[in-house]
Amino acid sequence: MIELINLEKDYTNEELVTPVLRNINLKIAKGEFLAIMGPSGSGKSTLMHILGFLDILSSGKYIFQDKDVSSLDDDTLAIYRNQKVGFVFQSFNLLPKTSVWENVRLPLLYSGGLVDEKKVDQAIASVELTHRSKYLSNQLSGGEKQRVAIARALVNNPDIIFADEPTGNLDSRSGTQIMAILQKLNAEGHTVILVTHETNTAKHAKRIVRIKDGEIVSDEKNDEQIIAAKTELVK
Repeated sequence: MIELINLEKDYTNEELVTPVLRNINLKIAKGEFLAIMGPSGSGKSTLMHILGFLDILSSGKYIFQDKDVSSLDDDTLAIYRNQKVGFVFQSFNLLPKTSVWENVRLPLLYSGGLVDEKKVDQAIASVELTHRSKYLSNQLSGGEKQRVAIARALVNNPDIIFADEPTGNLDSRSGTQIMAILQKLNAEGHTVILVTHETNTAKHAKRIVRIKDGEIVSDEKNDEQIIAAKTELVK
């Protein structure tokens, strides 16, 4: 699904060039659950933004589904962001004082055309929040907000789900529930790419890529994968 070849990323401010990623070579197959792990400032979030079409590489190649991303125009990249990938962020990024249902519907509105209400209902049901669908986002707990964010990421049935520090703002119980949902989605065939600096969160993935100072320092199958306990989400 994804191949990165000698990918590099620099940020330029006036005449100052700051290297962020160096010599990144990586292949990700359909159906993987991959964790990109590293300390703050290591480049892991920048790498996720490039993979998710939110940023562009400086040099090298990014091949997505046999297409060179650097050859795609802005309109095509916008379509990819909306239809090919779904994002889950640490800060949830929900619209305040807007219902769960309306938040989950947003990607369908951006796609244009008629909104398939069944897709919204199914996405909300997949994270076991049907009983909260009419609640406003500011009436939810942190764990529930993150589940809404996952439902929103799912509603367009994307090829990849990106999760950037998805448990960072949650207590341990809510974090376990979120990882259980991501593992369930992966078991159902979704490709999941997780970015985290937390070892215990990364261990839920099947493969762990570690980044330090903008370079990949290890890429290993995770033989100690933590299977999140099935928890009762509806209380």
